[in-house]
Amino acid sequence: MSNIKSLGDRRRKSERTEKFETLDPIKTFPKEVTKIVDVVDNNNKIVFLSSEGKLYQTTSKNYHEKLKAFENLPPMKSIVSGYGHFLVISNEEKPRVYGWGQNLHKQLGFSSNKIIQKPTLIETLKEQNIEQIFCIGQSSFFLNKTTNVLFGCGDSAKGMLGNPEITEEYAMIQKLHENVANVFGGQSNHTLMIKTDGKLYGFGFNEDGELGLGHKNDALTPTQIKLEFPVEDISKIRLGFRLTSILTNDGKLYVTGSTLRTGLGSDLTEFKQYPQFKNNNTAIKDIDSGLDLFAILTQDNEIWVQGIFNGLDYEDSSVIRKIQTGNNLTNELPTYNQIKCCETNLIYFFFESNSYLTQDLGKLLKNGYFSDCNIQDIPVHKILIETRIGKTFDLIKKYLESNCKLNEIQDLLKWIYCDEMINFKRTNEILNHFGIQNAQKTKLLTNDLKQLLFDEQTSDFKLVVKNEEEDDKEEEEELYIHKFILAARSGLFLNMFQNIEENLQKVKDYSGKSLETIELLITFLYTDELPITADTDHEFIKEEFEDIVEYYQLNPRIPMMDIFEKCSKI
Repeated sequence: MSNIKSLGDRRRKSERTEKFETLDPIKTFPKEVTKIVDVVDNNNKIVFLSSEGKLYQTTSKNYHEKLKAFENLPPMKSIVSGYGHFLVISNEEKPRVYGWGQNLHKQLGFSSNKIIQKPTLIETLKEQNIEQIFCIGQSSFFLNKTTNVLFGCGDSAKGMLGNPEITEEYAMIQKLHENVANVFGGQSNHTLMIKTDGKLYGFGFNEDGELGLGHKNDALTPTQIKLEFPVEDISKIRLGFRLTSILTNDGKLYVTGSTLRTGLGSDLTEFKQYPQFKNNNTAIKDIDSGLDLFAILTQDNEIWVQGIFNGLDYEDSSVIRKIQTGNNLTNELPTYNQIKCCETNLIYFFFESNSYLTQDLGKLLKNGYFSDCNIQDIPVHKILIETRIGKTFDLIKKYLESNCKLNEIQDLLKWIYCDEMINFKRTNEILNHFGIQNAQKTKLLTNDLKQLLFDEQTSDFKLVVKNEEEDDKEEEEELYIHKFILAARSGLFLNMFQNIEENLQKVKDYSGKSLETIELLITFLYTDELPITADTDHEFIKEEFEDIVEYYQLNPRIPMMDIFEKCSKI
């Protein structure tokens, strides 16, 4: 099942007979596409990026019955779009940049102005070690984050490239700016960037005050933007047509630009906190802008839109509206974690149904199996707490019990065990105290658990596995494990640990599986991943895994063979 839903109306205006206000599942993905991580569109084309790094292209008017991935491409990690063109960057040790679509303004860096029909390698960037890509309007940007040099090409009108030395409208790829730490583009003709001095700058169109400079003059060069909060508090920046929005780490929303899309009154030329969510303690989870649309996703799973939206013909597009979905559908769906507006004014919602790992660790938190300490009488696991927070357990326990209410501690533990934010604002405040900023991006559960995998220093048990050598001799290999993780994930290990003597430090594995298979199994139990490579004997491992779910009594919902097949194709 896909992890993406859409809202909007793909019909032409003349074809609409009624409003389209229900969340419409995308049902046309091939079966192998289990997770979409991004979607962009322009010029009536929609492109999806899957977790496997594959690209699928279709049209907004009528989805094909079966989306087909572009062939002969390496796995991709990022995709962006401008007005008529697309850029993607590969997920390789030395990333490569590909582009396709319109090239009339040389926004793809190709000498020909013909339309490019499929992703084509941009040869001139091969030696530049580009790590991030961005689009605005009919321009493109390419950032080398090692040297902090920003390259670009395309339309240079009204400062869209931020470099007045480039006067030709059709510029080829060249160095634009130095000391650039990050860049933000979108459905816009203006750009924001953070430089290595820690300050925020903007350049390009500014007819509606969308740069937040306090005036409406275009900026031909990067000009510093003054904010009422520190730049390091910025979580996200989204650029729409004549509108800029900033989301802070504590869930506050600031906007500047066109009054049609903000409802904040006239002459909004600097960033102001959005009034709808200013005084009601509503934390914002995500924001995005389309060409004529602005959308907000709150921590309470509410969806708000403003502007011109297909199927929702509001008389006053400057008024923000909460979307009411048919049959209370919103309440029946998993919590959304990302919202994306497209040029066609469709909205897409990405959601992460709890992974098998978080489901199992959630049960562990609830039942307290093999806990070795307590916080406010809640049984917890010391090594997991320390690994997730990055501080000693005694320091964490002392602060929480002295400064937090019981429900706040419970919410924090929900994040520690399940990667789930219940009280977004308060949980982030607690994590900020321990030096963790933007936890939902920087501290993923799977990444933290990888630190514990086969770690001798923190393990509390050994699993002894037979290892057959090439000369038919058998040796025993000791694998360092953590009882609480294996007990949470495997019914076999749970029963085993509950029925062995408390002081027993190791046990033999009698599954008859190879050492390689057992190592893969334990890696999966810690990470929900199978690290098989091109050098792995796939057929042999596949045969060994055929009965592994039943033998080890894993979560019966885990499609182990589907996961294996997916990993083997990466």
